[in-house]
Amino acid sequence: MPLLRVLVLTCTALATPLLARLGEAKNAALGEMADETVKLEAISVIGERVESKNYKVQESLTATKTNTPLLDVPQSITIVTEQQIKDQQMLGLGDVVRYVPGLTAHQGENNRDQIVFRGNSSSADFFLNGVRDDVQYYRDLYNLSRVEVLRGPNAMLFGRGGGGGLINRVLKVAGFNPIREITLQAGPHDHKRVTVDVNEPLSDRTAFRLNALYEDSASFRNSVTLQRSAINPTLTIVPAKATKLTFSYEHLHDVRTADRGITSFQGRPASVPLDTFYGNPADSHVRAAVNFLSASVEHQAGALNIRNRTLFGDYDRSYQNYVPGAVNAAQTQVSLTAYNNATQRQNLFNQTDLTYITTTGTIRHTLLGGLELGTQRTDNFRNTGFFNNTATSLLVPYEQTVISTPVTFRQSATDADNHLNTDLAGLYVQDQVEFSHEWQAIVGLRFDSFDLEYHNNRNGDKLSRQDDLVSPRAGVIYKPVTQSSLYANYSVSYLPSSGDQFSSLTTVTQQVKPEKFTNYEFGAKWEINPSFSATIAVYRLDRTNTRATDPADPTRIIQTGRTRTHGYELGVTGSLTQHWSVSGGYAYQDATIRSATTAAPAGAHVAQVPRHNFSLWNKYQLLPRLGLGLGVIHRSDMFAAVDNTVTVPGYTRVDAAVYYALSPTWHLQANVENLLDRKYYLNADSNTNISPGSPLAVRVMVRTSF
Repeated sequence: MPLLRVLVLTCTALATPLLARLGEAKNAALGEMADETVKLEAISVIGERVESKNYKVQESLTATKTNTPLLDVPQSITIVTEQQIKDQQMLGLGDVVRYVPGLTAHQGENNRDQIVFRGNSSSADFFLNGVRDDVQYYRDLYNLSRVEVLRGPNAMLFGRGGGGGLINRVLKVAGFNPIREITLQAGPHDHKRVTVDVNEPLSDRTAFRLNALYEDSASFRNSVTLQRSAINPTLTIVPAKATKLTFSYEHLHDVRTADRGITSFQGRPASVPLDTFYGNPADSHVRAAVNFLSASVEHQAGALNIRNRTLFGDYDRSYQNYVPGAVNAAQTQVSLTAYNNATQRQNLFNQTDLTYITTTGTIRHTLLGGLELGTQRTDNFRNTGFFNNTATSLLVPYEQTVISTPVTFRQSATDADNHLNTDLAGLYVQDQVEFSHEWQAIVGLRFDSFDLEYHNNRNGDKLSRQDDLVSPRAGVIYKPVTQSSLYANYSVSYLPSSGDQFSSLTTVTQQVKPEKFTNYEFGAKWEINPSFSATIAVYRLDRTNTRATDPADPTRIIQTGRTRTHGYELGVTGSLTQHWSVSGGYAYQDATIRSATTAAPAGAHVAQVPRHNFSLWNKYQLLPRLGLGLGVIHRSDMFAAVDNTVTVPGYTRVDAAVYYALSPTWHLQANVENLLDRKYYLNADSNTNISPGSPLAVRVMVRTSF
């Protein structure tokens, strides 16, 4: 970690004289570069666009894999821009989804990103520049130009999973506008963070960009700390007017305390101080080392656009934690267990997309054909904690939960030690049809071959499972006026029986068909002015082929389980006036078990799905140098687990911000989280793993451009 800090400072120091020496050459080439940039606008490379100060985005490449105005996409989409990320000092995906209707952040055992999309929890439906990034870890936002949230099944473009939705992170890439920016953050509990963003054209056809991060922070939670660092250089080369190459490498190192939150008692979070830690914090840790190598090539040949993307990801992740359990009836003792888990994975994906625009009479077609090939190699290893080298659980006093009892970690009879090979191939076609100014349609079909081979290192068992999946999508758009659209959409996704992390395979799950997600959605979008839009979506999402116990034979599993989420979402984003920007929305969700599963009977409510969720962020530029921000987040009650025995209470949280421009190159910002200092509980992983929300906290940020 000190090495990375030195590297960041060294790169910044070296960049300053280098940028000065390049100044003359850059100025001489400005005229030619301007012409080149105009010509290159026809090529839309992911992450290339320069974000404006507005929160509103006009179009997306991700939703259809073609450059399509959001107004013409028959799907519910929210895009969080770089400007909004800065204005709210967002650090991770959990911060992002607070202002996205229809999503909640799952605790994820406090060692990973995990999101509940329309009642369906996933720790794998994450993408980087449109390519799968599915390992369980915490993703940072230091190097992103935007975060795109697509709701509803998305298998037609993205393959397996994505049943409730997905999140795509779009990287900042090297461009031809100089950027030199350093941001310093400080806050309570020793919060310290620095980011660097340096972009420089090296010539009229080559540009380099460096984003870097270092953070060292504690928490309002007792003995919980975080230290992470990252570096991401990118290179853009334009060998010809119609061709662009982009290369990127990222290294992220994240070390933090494993914190499973607090337990519950009598159906509610336990009445203990919010900083209560369970177990031994010195022996609780989460570590992730992530390396990405990526390359993209894009070429425009007349009406044909060719895009190829390759991503190699190497993940080394582990965590060791103490898990609070149930409280005894007298409320004097709490049970503790412990375990550790390690995952190593290498992903290699290659995607090729061909886009061709043609007409048949008066009908315009945007045709897409794509091929995705991928391979994933995963090793999983787990140990159980034995207290005093004998017992797998320990009772501790209700009010004295930090322990120093010796724990030996070794494998129990059922702990995982396995290796999995996953190979996949996907072929997809799509046609976006424009019949007239009023009527459009989109139809697509994807075929996936998903091949999983499992090897149990403990007993030598070898199991395999192959699935051939066909995922359709169909949508129709009606535009009564140019600034609005009405749409209907149908889509299907599948999740293989090994689960979204395919961490194991058994003789039972080997025989189980993939789960199926079917979504029916109707919606409307309205661009009230060029900088502000509103959306509404009404949907029904059915999940079928979930597992259930055979009532005639409890030793057998049958696939009769079903869940259903229905609801509606309202969203607003953009600038109401020249000085007033807003982002937020409201979601109503009703997610229930429709047919008994192995986890719950029919009629039970799906865990971690509040019926009501509201958020609204406002930024107002009061004076040329002074701006104010105000945000409100409201979430109703939700159940911690599908047995519906513990309720996580709803809450309303108020956030605020102040922005002041000290000069054209120096900006000062302060963000206040939980302005009214309300006690609340953010989320959960189970009935006895509940995360308290932060009390009032103020983070100050200084940003300088040079």
